[in-house]
Amino acid sequence: MSSTYNGMPAATLRDAAWTKSSYSGPTGGNCVELAHLYGGQVAIRNSRHPTGPALLFTAAEWDAFLAGAKDGEFDRQQDDLGVRAVSQTTQVFDRSAG
Repeated sequence: MSSTYNGMPAATLRDAAWTKSSYSGPTGGNCVELAHLYGGQVAIRNSRHPTGPALLFTAAEWDAFLAGAKDGEFDRQQDDLGVRAVSQTTQVFDRSAG
């Protein structure tokens, strides 16, 4: 296999066996594909653009990402600004009432 680098065209990873997430759905919309590469690297690509760039991760980077995902580090948060604004507004009204 030739030298790999982050952002290289995914199509040049000829030995890659791409796997689509089972959470991607059947319509071919927002799909992410993953391939385990020689030497433990992991490649990620957008299935809508299979010849586009691939993001490459070392085994240690991928393991750290998976651990963070399992721990909820990357979960979407509620609109923090909106919650804070409502809370601050309530505090102002509470102070003016007393």
